[in-house]
Amino acid sequence: MTSPAAVPAIRATGLRKQFRGSDQSTVVAVDGIDLVVQPGEIVAFLGPNGAGKTTTVDMMLGLTRPDAGRLEVYGTSPGEAVRRGLVSAVMQTGGLLNDFTVEETARAIAALHGRTDRVEVVLERARLTDLARRRVEACSGGEQQRLKFALALLPDPDLVILDEPTTGMDVGARQEFWQAMRADAAHGRTIVFATHYLAEADEFAERTVLMNRGRIVHDAATTDVRAAYGGRTVTLRPPPAVERADGIDPAWLAQVRRVLEPLGVTDVEVSAPSLEAAFLALTSGAGHPDRPGHRDHLVGATR
Repeated sequence: MTSPAAVPAIRATGLRKQFRGSDQSTVVAVDGIDLVVQPGEIVAFLGPNGAGKTTTVDMMLGLTRPDAGRLEVYGTSPGEAVRRGLVSAVMQTGGLLNDFTVEETARAIAALHGRTDRVEVVLERARLTDLARRRVEACSGGEQQRLKFALALLPDPDLVILDEPTTGMDVGARQEFWQAMRADAAHGRTIVFATHYLAEADEFAERTVLMNRGRIVHDAATTDVRAAYGGRTVTLRPPPAVERADGIDPAWLAQVRRVLEPLGVTDVEVSAPSLEAAFLALTSGAGHPDRPGHRDHLVGATR
């Protein structure tokens, strides 16, 4: 990792991309987005199908050119950043040869980058050392994703872009993967990932960029996105006197909504609003914090 820390990892201004549909109609995939990602950030891209995430990622990798606007990766064009080894990607599908072993795959790609010295390092980082002699076709989906991750680390890139990076991994492997990503980010590596695991973005991304219909509808710290759109949930344990066989005394619940402290309520738990609620609110065009109906709320009581 050699890029200047003062230069943004990604800077997009007025970025726009459209395609011609099969019926000759114009489809706007990315509609004038502005985005700055700083070195060392872990950023999640979320959005429904057709939101523009993939097209945005393709432009970041230099795989397609914008129709309008400007896009820089570490102060240069995406294509040049890729050629210099500043950017690597982990894609969801394709890219592996089934007849190669894990180690043969790593050595072949390392030779292209002139970094054969990093083969053992990246296999260790991806927890693949014990699988080095296994053929790719014999690897599980999660192991193949870890191999793609190892390949992405071979040029020691400053920016890693991941598309559904933990598909096929079990919970333990997913946790270990993100621990490695956090360690890399702490040393200055920038992580940008698209995922359909809302819980994964919620847990691991410091910042969330929500896209819908080609536009960025919200871009903030993940905790702020949840707080702005999700509402809060209060779970509590009522005193025994108000518990009944068929549930909790409704009159007492009405009082709880007005005031809590004088009732002697114990074990009150306030959970943060979910990223899923924010995602659904934003991508459906509803649930803005300035609109009526957005509030913290009491959704129930538990024994």
